[in-house]
Amino acid sequence: MTDLRAPDARTARSTRRSPWSLPSVRWAAAALFLFVLGLLAQLLGAPEIIWWTMYLACYAAGGWQPGLDGLRELAARRLDVDLLMVLAAVGAASIGQVFDGALLIVIFATSGALEDVATGRTADSVRALLDLAPQTATVLDGGIERVIAAAELQVGDRILVRPGERIPADAAVRTGASDVDQSSITGEPLPVGVGVGDEIFAGTVNGGGVLQASVIRDPSDSVVARIVTLVTAASATKARTQLFIEKVEQRYSVVMVAATLALFIVPQLFGEDMRSALLRAMTFMIVASPCALVLATMPPLLSAIATAGRHGVLVKSAVAMEQLATVDTVAFDKTGTLTTGRPRVVSAPSPEVLAMAAAAEQYSEHPLGRAIVAHARAGGIDIPGAVGFHAVPGCGVRATVRSRLVEVVNPGAAPGPVTPEVAALQRSGATAVVVVIDGVPAGVIGLRDTARPAARDAVRALSGLTVHRPVLLTGDNAGAAAHLASEIGIDDVRADLLPDQKVDAVRGLPGRVLVIGDGVNDAPAMAAAHASMAMGRSGADLTLQTADAVTVRDDLAAVAAVVALARRARRMVIANLAVAATFIVVLVAWDLFWYLPLPLGVAGHEGSTIIVALNGLRLLRRRAWPVR
Repeated sequence: MTDLRAPDARTARSTRRSPWSLPSVRWAAAALFLFVLGLLAQLLGAPEIIWWTMYLACYAAGGWQPGLDGLRELAARRLDVDLLMVLAAVGAASIGQVFDGALLIVIFATSGALEDVATGRTADSVRALLDLAPQTATVLDGGIERVIAAAELQVGDRILVRPGERIPADAAVRTGASDVDQSSITGEPLPVGVGVGDEIFAGTVNGGGVLQASVIRDPSDSVVARIVTLVTAASATKARTQLFIEKVEQRYSVVMVAATLALFIVPQLFGEDMRSALLRAMTFMIVASPCALVLATMPPLLSAIATAGRHGVLVKSAVAMEQLATVDTVAFDKTGTLTTGRPRVVSAPSPEVLAMAAAAEQYSEHPLGRAIVAHARAGGIDIPGAVGFHAVPGCGVRATVRSRLVEVVNPGAAPGPVTPEVAALQRSGATAVVVVIDGVPAGVIGLRDTARPAARDAVRALSGLTVHRPVLLTGDNAGAAAHLASEIGIDDVRADLLPDQKVDAVRGLPGRVLVIGDGVNDAPAMAAAHASMAMGRSGADLTLQTADAVTVRDDLAAVAAVVALARRARRMVIANLAVAATFIVVLVAWDLFWYLPLPLGVAGHEGSTIIVALNGLRLLRRRAWPVR
């Protein structure tokens, strides 16, 4: 049996760059190699000029890029900690401590290389998504097959997808049926059966059937392309915590330089020799540098953004990831968010009347009509033919069935007063339609939108993550809202809300509010909320633009998953800040009040930087996603 998931693994391996492709990694390795050569030469008693040469070459290999970047920042009137590290190493060499300075350069270059590896891993995750889509596509043009570049596909083109091939564009199936592995887009581990009319996505893998489909989106606007665009944009943003740290860093660096100069000058006024004072001052400059603090925030947040993107959730910025981590209350829209948007029949008349209604509705495109026809077919009812079909917008349909005029209309368009059956259905939150045969009401059909299978679990999961219970905000009637709320476990229901009333409701909810919706009417409430998430298949551009995060498909399980991931990233940021601050405080106190050897100070400072960088990388692992 063909392993449809194998191409994903091969793609991931081919798109993940080797760390050796990064210049910073190569220079760090060169610095380490030269440092080891110098150390061996020194230990073996080689002439001093040999191991000094090795150490100075180590300085050049590991320090030229940070030094150049620091000088550029200085030219822009910004003091960079990279330049301070290089100056500290040069200062160590100037007083004969060339080994200590070389050690600083090696560890500093290594921590910078690790930071670049972390950033590269995030970029590779995004690039792997882009590489999911094939480079070519088979187009059917008048029955003739042509192979063209996938980027040249246009909306309306008819494409052919053979078994085992990747789908080149978002398309709608026209002929054929198959199982499609959509795990690369949706995270769903099992193949999804598709047939005529179903949507298929670029980058997913066709199973054993042959599909012909029509392209419905430009390749640049496909689901996978939107993931890449949004995740790339998110990776370029900075979180509020990071911006605050960088703002403080500039002032902190100036204070640190002033303190270093004071630590060098003042002890000499009290009789300390210049070499000891300079060594203590350089050690202070190294251990007080906020390198680890600067790295504490972004690696966890960027790793979380990349992981969410791989699982079909587009978090648009590091700020949005921070906001998702702090929500206290979740407010759901109803239709299309907690429900499927596809009604089903919950109350039907006799089989004879149902057959007449289904016959009249069989040519209708209205969701209620399709639900009636589907219910009749599921019950094994034979649906007769109909002629003279006519749809009356806002009213219903009519057709001639077996020489009888059949109308399926809303209660307001039906002859006679509202029946108790209709009133009971409406009170329960169902939609009632009346079947009228030859001008006489013959029966009532009740329909109700169905809750998503994952709705109850999603509500339960979010209840465990937030301070307050989830809330339902809907424009539907109170009966329908209450019925759904009781089915999925929501206690607080706000019904009959217009868009502006939803905004008021959001502002009145306790704490930081996350709004989840799918339609244009949800956009104002999303904009008013602390954070927002849109169901990506809604197609409502305004909603997708307003939301802080977007699910590629209507996957409610992803809502709780991304909130849990955001909270884990936030905990990592806090832990990183605590680790970095602790190292700085302990090392600075040690240097000021006791004697801190320069190599130990270097190891402690750069070690903390490496620790926080590696900690942030943990969220790139597959098991970092909370939902299986």
